[in-house]
Amino acid sequence: MAMERYVRAVAGSFVLVSLILARVHSPYWLFFTAFVGLNLLQSAFTGFCPLVNILRKLGVQE
Repeated sequence: MAMERYVRAVAGSFVLVSLILARVHSPYWLFFTAFVGLNLLQSAFTGFCPLVNILRKLGVQE
């Protein structure tokens, strides 16, 4: 799988899990959802994504 697909899968999973946690546990989990969204937005403009660096260190091939 390509690196971009891993990033999309992880980001989508984080958003869905944080929405579920906001509904079940505490609405403060929506801040995590906003953080993921802002990180995706800044990576679209800058090309820098911290998750890509983490995945590279874990050995995911591009």
